[in-house]
Amino acid sequence: MTTYNEIKGDVIEKVSSDPTNPGEGDIWYNSTTGVLKGFTLTAAAWASGGNLNLARRAMGSAGTQTAGLGFGGTPPPNGQVNSEEYNGSSWSEGNNLGTGRTTLAGAGTQTAGLGFGGEATGSKTGATEEYDGTSWTEQNDLSTTRTALAGAGTQTAGLAFAGIGPGGDTNATEEYNGTSWTAGGNLATAKRGLVGAGTQTAGLAFGGASYPPLTVYNTTEEYDGSSWTAGGNMGTARYNFGGAGLQTAAIGFGGYAPGNTAVTELYDGSTWTTSPASLATARRQIVGCGTQASALAFGGYGPADSAATEEFTNEFTSTVNFTIS
Repeated sequence: MTTYNEIKGDVIEKVSSDPTNPGEGDIWYNSTTGVLKGFTLTAAAWASGGNLNLARRAMGSAGTQTAGLGFGGTPPPNGQVNSEEYNGSSWSEGNNLGTGRTTLAGAGTQTAGLGFGGEATGSKTGATEEYDGTSWTEQNDLSTTRTALAGAGTQTAGLAFAGIGPGGDTNATEEYNGTSWTAGGNLATAKRGLVGAGTQTAGLAFGGASYPPLTVYNTTEEYDGSSWTAGGNMGTARYNFGGAGLQTAAIGFGGYAPGNTAVTELYDGSTWTTSPASLATARRQIVGCGTQASALAFGGYGPADSAATEEFTNEFTSTVNFTIS
């Protein structure tokens, strides 16, 4: 027998105030405001942002989606000194690094950034510089010169790990206190081209590769301020990719798998899941900053040095108005 609800649909509830904990798909009429409302899910997506002024790859990065910082990088033959600042829609020139370099790491914010390591004119460097929103200032070097390393943390509590050192791929970790670097606990695996996220006492290292022979990793390690422990594996093994976020809410995107990829993955502190949203352009040696909810991806190579910027918004639920009286 056909019921009333099957013919007419569900009854829309009339309320004097919005529910405090609505579920996805709920609809109600707010009699106080005279508005028909609903609770809906907005899908995750990448959207185009303003292009970098200089197309390049293998930069250092810091900041947020609306206040990003990109510095150094390549095109060849030597590392760049150029810095650029993002305001949520466009990039503007900042003052240059003291040491031009590529495949360096970064941490911090647009007004309190940190750049360290990399390759300068064909030589590995431990050079460390701090950015105050206007100028870069030289600080004490890393204890181990290295390139293709990863970073995390802040300008006064930074974390540097892995990369290619004087003897090849390294698993060494160093901690920065705003003045000097000291040794931390070693990663389980020596690697290069990985991504870092989080803080000095709650860091995250994921992906990467070692050579020779070329081995590409999907592994994750978590740092507690003194030692690294294994986390959940990524769905796609890759290196030379971008990422951002925290130890319990990280994002990884792009890279070389082998072959350039546009795949985006999200980490919740134990498990990686593949996002339905992929980068518009698959590219490697891309960098990123921001959070898992609002990330920024820029630069890279695929199939040439790129100036493209993309902004990620993770899926979210929100109340929307259907009618307004």
